[in-house]
Amino acid sequence: MNLNEYKGVYVYVQQVDNKIDGVALELLGKAKDLAKDLNTDVTAVLLGSDVRGLTKKLAQYGADKVILVDDPALKDYRTEPYTHGLASVINTFKPDIVLVGATAIGRDLGPLVSARVKTGLTADCTQLDIGDFPLKAMEGKEQKHNQLLMTRPAFGGNTIATIACPDNRPQMATVRPGVMQKIEKIADAQAEIIEFNPGFEENAQYIEILEVVKSISDTVDIMDANILVSGGRGVGGPENFYILEELAEAVGGEVSCSRAVVDAGWKPKDLQVGQTGKTVRPNVYFAVGISGAIQHVAGMEEADIIIAINKDETAPIFDVADYGIVGDYSKILPMLTKNLKSYAAMEA
Repeated sequence: MNLNEYKGVYVYVQQVDNKIDGVALELLGKAKDLAKDLNTDVTAVLLGSDVRGLTKKLAQYGADKVILVDDPALKDYRTEPYTHGLASVINTFKPDIVLVGATAIGRDLGPLVSARVKTGLTADCTQLDIGDFPLKAMEGKEQKHNQLLMTRPAFGGNTIATIACPDNRPQMATVRPGVMQKIEKIADAQAEIIEFNPGFEENAQYIEILEVVKSISDTVDIMDANILVSGGRGVGGPENFYILEELAEAVGGEVSCSRAVVDAGWKPKDLQVGQTGKTVRPNVYFAVGISGAIQHVAGMEEADIIIAINKDETAPIFDVADYGIVGDYSKILPMLTKNLKSYAAMEA
């Protein structure tokens, strides 16, 4: 393999029903940073049926080029045609880096594509950088430059591993939604459109979709919330979450929770923040009765302001909090809610 043939940072653009998933736009933003370090460009890879109309938005969020694979076989996500399509793009255009969102679709597609193009894949990355590998020079071992350094939690979140793929291309990673940030939209941005179709022939690996059943959730998307009031095991039980809900209503926020709450059956998984839940970036994050295990912190540490309320003054959550209150949340939150409502009334 001639590694010098591989150039550019590519982002797989997940779309469902001709709507681009937010993680693709986040990855385009990160791709811009990586491409700048490598003095290269960013290419969005868009697969689907009748999706040309989405290309302008990709340009507005950082794509210099868009490889458009448009075919009726790609109308709905199916593993084999999408794997064939993305693998064909990689084999033909030879990107240096390929980024995929760690969604349900991305976690299915990424490993299969990496196996088909004979390269590695680092899953669920929380940080991506360009640098040297090994990280520190080692006697008798070549240190390679301009490598993609892919950082992810390992061993249940108890340690952080930085992984590279120095001997194969492309360097592939999946990244969880909410970890990276979109760039500011550039209204008049233009991208070069490259039409490509490797051909799709039905075979035994093509599944037949008999029916698509869309689930309807009555929970909000906590990733969109500016203020989150998040409860942990220390809340004591599902019957006590009304205290958090009253505070959330007073501040115009939403309620979320830790994994322990979901495991106990108190709240649905859609509201879970953390390594196995959602990564959030609210302006304000209230951590109520949450100990602050690394798995939870990984999902909320990028909040602008973190306010922790916990009886245990040694709880790890205080290490990442901007403001901490040691005490009983059931006494503190009602007072806070009352004062906020009084202040709002005065302002009105």
